[in-house]
Amino acid sequence: MRDLSPSKDILDPIEIASRDEIMALQLQRLKWTLSHAYENVPLYRRKFDEAGVHPDDLKVLEDIARFPFTTKEDLRQSYPFEMMAVPLEKVARIHASSGTTGKPTVVGYTQTDVDNWAHLVARSIRASGGRPGDRVHVAYGYGLFTGGLGAHYGAEAMGCTVIPVSGGMTQRQVQLIVDFKPDIIMVTPSYMLAIADEFERQGVDPRSTSLKSGIFGAEPWTDALRAEIEQRFDMHGVDIYGLSEVMGPGVANEAVEEKDGLYVWEDHFLPEIIDPEGGTPCADGETGELVFTSLTKEALPIIRYRTRDLTRLREGGARTMRRMDKITGRSDDLIILRGVNVFPSQIEEHIVRIDGISPHYQIELWKDGPLDAMTVHVEAAPGHEADDQRAALAATLGDNIKQNVGISATIDVTPVGAVVRSAGKAVRIIDRRGD
Repeated sequence: MRDLSPSKDILDPIEIASRDEIMALQLQRLKWTLSHAYENVPLYRRKFDEAGVHPDDLKVLEDIARFPFTTKEDLRQSYPFEMMAVPLEKVARIHASSGTTGKPTVVGYTQTDVDNWAHLVARSIRASGGRPGDRVHVAYGYGLFTGGLGAHYGAEAMGCTVIPVSGGMTQRQVQLIVDFKPDIIMVTPSYMLAIADEFERQGVDPRSTSLKSGIFGAEPWTDALRAEIEQRFDMHGVDIYGLSEVMGPGVANEAVEEKDGLYVWEDHFLPEIIDPEGGTPCADGETGELVFTSLTKEALPIIRYRTRDLTRLREGGARTMRRMDKITGRSDDLIILRGVNVFPSQIEEHIVRIDGISPHYQIELWKDGPLDAMTVHVEAAPGHEADDQRAALAATLGDNIKQNVGISATIDVTPVGAVVRSAGKAVRIIDRRGD
């Protein structure tokens, strides 16, 4: 793989500013954000008043712990526009979640918000090894989902040539990568695997492409999956993080020269880690639930938003902003199976390590009498589809999960192509315990 390390002279000065400078800027912007939210969003005025706090009570950054949390349910109850802090005629863009589990969460952006978002995605692309003039193949979905347009505007702000493919039509994805010769692809890691499979189905070596870096986000993924993608494509795989309630993609990003945690762009976001049960703050280095407060958003300021994502914060390296570890899972994706806590990423780690099993998988939960049970559906890799080979692979994976995760699972090793692919976020868990 090519060396894509950036020289420090092309970074934004704030990326390598002193911690004192960063924290002073955060405090200044946090005071503005709290006042802006209190004065213009009825939900925040009510929540602050009920908690007995006022924006003027913030004297130091640590005082943010006195203010109430915001949850996804708060956004749903404010549907569609009650969370907006500016008149709708000043909102330049509206995005929303899919709303598959209830009312969608709606977020808005002023033109300044859109410009800031584009700048942070451009910063993330640069951290991933991108440079002006690169061709960027965007395979995130376009529309109300923030992924496609967030990546698109960021790549344009970077001075790149954008190829706005969107998700799906996997055969066409391969054709355009071969014909248009992009330098960078932005896509979910699970769909990148589907693209790799299609390359091989067409008899094209994925390692022969022009791609030098993939910027993968929108779902948790492991370092083992990174190694799989990098080996199949001979390119760098870099993690980008974001969520629509906070901004969209570009809240945090890995540095390609390290691939050791995602730099939170702390000039625009204040991160915290809390105990998911009690909500109390955790020190840097402790694992817990990630919480974000926006520092510059005009249309929809967000105060102490509980992401449900589990990680930890630690000091920077190539940049002085703090890093967060790759997301290990979500507190609401936690599977408790016969008293053992399990995240899908723990299962994925063992799937990817076994030669003869492809990285595509789904976890099915069901009832075995009164007890919970799990079936892990995985695919045999091409050339390993004979019945005896699949049985041996199932036994190996089952033993590895039992020894390392501490649970017994039924392993279903299927022929190639039997596990459902997704052009967006992969559906990892199918819960049939209530059927």
